[in-house]
Amino acid sequence: MSVAGITTTSQYLTFRLGDEKFALDISQVREVLDFTIITKVPRTPEFMRGVINLRGGVVPVIDLRLKFGMSKIEKTVNTCIIIVEVNIKDEATALGVLADSVEEVIDLEPDQIDPPPKIGTRLKTEFIKGMGKRDSEFIIILDIDRVFSMEELTTTPIQDEPTCYLS
Repeated sequence: MSVAGITTTSQYLTFRLGDEKFALDISQVREVLDFTIITKVPRTPEFMRGVINLRGGVVPVIDLRLKFGMSKIEKTVNTCIIIVEVNIKDEATALGVLADSVEEVIDLEPDQIDPPPKIGTRLKTEFIKGMGKRDSEFIIILDIDRVFSMEELTTTPIQDEPTCYLS
């Protein structure tokens, strides 16, 4: 059973978060960078690791492991930043996604992609485009435009900081 809307062979960039294999539609991937210094931005959600300088532009960097309820990414020689283009309010925006490692670009036929699992109404899978099958392994294909809510990407406060009054 294939996913509605996926009717042609598509290319996906595969990457690892922990033991799980994920994929992004290659058309939304701009480039893959080696891990670099990330500048933390105060009062942002925990999964928002900060920003990087990409050829003079400021690009926010997201830790998908934290967003998905996994442990914080531990930097290794394979840790990298995948620069993707997401649609925010009908505008293409660059966003960095931390990955434990990038593996390869693969082709998946429509019949190799099943719909995301539906287990009751409490499991939120709207950000999963489908479950790719390759050899004996599943690949979670992300809809990167739906991984984050509009509010998460357009507003930053998460915690009220104590107010300091000077007299």
